[in-house]
Amino acid sequence: QVQLVESGGGVVQPGGSLRLSCVVSGSIINLYTMGWYRQAPGKQRELVAAITSGGSKNYTDSIKGRFTISRDNAKNTVYLQMNSLKPEDTAVYYCAAAPPNGEYRYWGQGTQVTVSS
Repeated sequence: QVQLVESGGGVVQPGGSLRLSCVVSGSIINLYTMGWYRQAPGKQRELVAAITSGGSKNYTDSIKGRFTISRDNAKNTVYLQMNSLKPEDTAVYYCAAAPPNGEYRYWGQGTQVTVSS
């Protein structure tokens, strides 16, 4: 059974930084596309960053230049480095995994990120 566990969320002031981690167990992620989603209160869940098995990265426009997604296949872990955080980044952040040629199938439980002064 594939399990994803996120960590690293918390409360930070505007302009601050956080690093989210997502550890995957039950499968190796080498061939998976990994993504970070977020869902703010009253809004739909959105994909903010993704990284393919080959290392190609995609970001939603609102976080470009501030967030960086990376992966360490040896540790079966994906990261989201978040810098210059803004109040509008406040959301629950979810890690997700997509098998080769498939859609996102596996999800973590989410970690809360709150940006507030």
